[in-house]
Amino acid sequence: MMKKFAAILCAAAMALSLTACGGGNDKDVSIDTAKLAGELLETVTSDQLSETASDMLSSIYFFEDGTIETGTAYASSGATACEVAVVQSKDAKNTAEVEKLFRTRVSNQSELYASYNEAEVARLEEAIVKSAGAYTVLCVTDDTDKANDILEEYGF
Repeated sequence: MMKKFAAILCAAAMALSLTACGGGNDKDVSIDTAKLAGELLETVTSDQLSETASDMLSSIYFFEDGTIETGTAYASSGATACEVAVVQSKDAKNTAEVEKLFRTRVSNQSELYASYNEAEVARLEEAIVKSAGAYTVLCVTDDTDKANDILEEYGF
């Protein structure tokens, strides 16, 4: 009886672990990138961010040509490390690469700020990088809890 119970428990645990894999890019979501970026922008209270021209996103985040369908981003003038970027990949399969590029951006910014404004490095350590469906978000903000709540409402 105990062996049977253990086998059932192991099978259930395996089934649950397999459903947990796969990340957020198999979610079926439809997001207005500008609206979400605007809501995330409100979680930044220490700085006034400026919208980045959409044709500049590839050069800032190093997206390969043809990878991104649309996107909205806001960045600091350099006073703080705060920034918000929401992009839609042309294919949900690209979100892992976009997440990697966002994480590289956070790492590069950490190195940069460590040389002249070390207080911002702590903010970068709390950076949010998440994907859902074909959408990926980078958010460096003053209120990560509120930003995560907003993202949860959108399916992240």
